[in-house]
Amino acid sequence: MQTIEAHTVPYVFADDSASKYLDVYRPAGQRTPTPCVLLWHGVGPDERDVMAALAEQIASHGRTVFVPDWRSDAPDGGRSHLMASLRYVRDNAAAHGADAGHIVVAGWSAGAGAAISMALRPDLTDGPRPAAVVGIAGGYDRPARSTASIPLHDLAATSVSPVPVRLVHGSADSVVAGHHSRELHLALRARNWPVHLDEPDTDHDGVIGMTYDPALGRCRAATDPRALTTGAEVARIIATAAEPHPLSGSDGSGPSR
Repeated sequence: MQTIEAHTVPYVFADDSASKYLDVYRPAGQRTPTPCVLLWHGVGPDERDVMAALAEQIASHGRTVFVPDWRSDAPDGGRSHLMASLRYVRDNAAAHGADAGHIVVAGWSAGAGAAISMALRPDLTDGPRPAAVVGIAGGYDRPARSTASIPLHDLAATSVSPVPVRLVHGSADSVVAGHHSRELHLALRARNWPVHLDEPDTDHDGVIGMTYDPALGRCRAATDPRALTTGAEVARIIATAAEPHPLSGSDGSGPSR
């Protein structure tokens, strides 16, 4: 696997513990600008470490990946953190060797709806829309943490031009049922958005190559070969979404069982 460089930088500056940080992953020795991925974790506050293995695998495909902490228990549900991380990537991607004009926003669990909403509500993002968005194991019939609006409702009301969407949802997910992604997939297809859904045979955490540890109260790296294989495939899917025009039109779902 390609050697990956990783470092941590602040993206929200404060005089106390309110400062927020993100990790940057990039192929070592890369001399030309890469497409970049902003990768949002789920509802657990400040759990960017949960996405580390996935981020490294995405970076191994020649991408620069930004993984911020954010707090779902903040008064605004995390919106200010999520938007600040997006602004940071837009403003500083070039300084990290990435192409600021080609940003993919991806998220897992609560981060999934937040990511999808970046394509649906450009009026709330204070800048250019992402080149593509990726939702992993998300629910889209509830307010997104990034916009406080419901993605399915926003899709029904929007007149913005489509951007490519990739959806991934484990077929054995008992935390967020797979019908949420299937419903959004069908709604996007009905409005002629370029979209693809993958449903690998894994659960809510295995879809990113992790497993939930009740003793820790958080996710840790999986050892199950099926979860590890799925995590690697999801990394490839996200990396592919960061290619120019990875989807030329609306297509069907592609279960990976």
